[in-house]
Amino acid sequence: MGLFETLSFARPELALAIGAMALLITGVFLGDKAAPKISIAAVALLAIAGVLVFVSPGGGATASLFDGAFRIDAFSAFCKILIYAAAGFAILMSDRYLAGEKLGRFEYPVLIVLAALGMSMMVSASDLISLYMGLETQSLALYILAAFNRDSRRSTEAGLKYFVLGALSSCLLLYGASLVYGFTGSTVFTEIAKAASLSGDNAGLVIGLVFMISGLAFKVSAAPFHMWTPDVYEGSPTPVTAFFAAAPKLAAMALFTRVLMSSFPGVLDDWQPVIALIALASMLVGAFSAIAQTNIKRLMAYSSIGHMGYALIGLASGSSAGVSSVLIYMAIYIVMTVGTFAVILMMRRRGGMTENISDLAGLSRTNMPMALILTVLLFSLAGVPPTAGFFGKWYVFLAAVDAGLIWLAVAGVLASAVSAFYYLRVVWFMWFDDPAPAFERDHGPALGFAAWGSALLMFPVLTVAMGYLRQVAETAAASLF
Repeated sequence: MGLFETLSFARPELALAIGAMALLITGVFLGDKAAPKISIAAVALLAIAGVLVFVSPGGGATASLFDGAFRIDAFSAFCKILIYAAAGFAILMSDRYLAGEKLGRFEYPVLIVLAALGMSMMVSASDLISLYMGLETQSLALYILAAFNRDSRRSTEAGLKYFVLGALSSCLLLYGASLVYGFTGSTVFTEIAKAASLSGDNAGLVIGLVFMISGLAFKVSAAPFHMWTPDVYEGSPTPVTAFFAAAPKLAAMALFTRVLMSSFPGVLDDWQPVIALIALASMLVGAFSAIAQTNIKRLMAYSSIGHMGYALIGLASGSSAGVSSVLIYMAIYIVMTVGTFAVILMMRRRGGMTENISDLAGLSRTNMPMALILTVLLFSLAGVPPTAGFFGKWYVFLAAVDAGLIWLAVAGVLASAVSAFYYLRVVWFMWFDDPAPAFERDHGPALGFAAWGSALLMFPVLTVAMGYLRQVAETAAASLF
């Protein structure tokens, strides 16, 4: 395959890289006054990248590029579409907030595009080196975004914590990758899989795998590597938190899945119990820690930890059905998260943004549409039928039962029951408490569209959309096997 033919398969990544540089240069010359136009251009760029995913030169065929370092398949295409959509909504939803907080700088949309580029590389990585390149491209942009409000002590603290702990997790991942390379003699996932299946009980390889799992677990904020999440979510600007909670989680989970399924399918018995225990710990930490929270962003942080635990149940299954359930769950999770943060961004009064759960008291009497939207989204986050969140959990539990992990599925059901308490507590505040001062209603069309659209998608219209999502996810999962 010639160079130009090879590059034609990576057109989404090339478009994002070239486009991000063009937007950055434009911003340097025109300054912050061009920030709104650069934001629109960034959203258009992400949309173009999404179209290029569909317009594959191979007609949707699987391709391995750059000596096996980069893989184009249905799995990566599924994840890229969701990543670009989440990144686009993160930019659109930020408009009013950034203007109100005087943070309307042109670097913001450029950083999100660069982060999306890194995530796009992550989900297609099929080599330890390309894995790290994609991960760090994403991470460096995210560290800056966390500290984007440089006049805020909370924001700069969040950025510093994220940077220090993120660097530590990268060290763990790199150390594990070096051990894996040392004991297999290759950095390409398929070659690692062949060497691992022939090595028998290789303690060094297993230790390397454990270090890699630790580094990747940090990236998805799974317990016990979750400590950074509540502080970073609370301290970062709210639109940045919305972005953190959606696209990077999907990219990291996709990378996690590809690493284990493509590199270590022959040592499933070694990593399956580790992933199962991480899933269990994440569900329990997310369920019980969120109960005492009074800040809505910290509550969503612990909620995300719990949701990553449910997604890891599907990964622990170690099967095509398990991978399919992970993709379904993450797709639904992204929609729920984007919608919920759209409502959180509507929590604005003349004095500025509010983040306390008590500020939602009596919302049904001061803003009925907003209360209805948030109620539907919280029911879905809790997994109440017939919302999409229920179906997402159903598929991961079913995959666990089929894999013989009945105890993990039962633990997931019990954790869901506990987590329902703190979601329904917020619903109680909105519908049965005395009203708090009303929020402003002039929140712009982007937030309204994201909130209403997400709420409507929680009713899988009705089984038709869910059936289509399952079909696409199964096709994507099959491309890994």
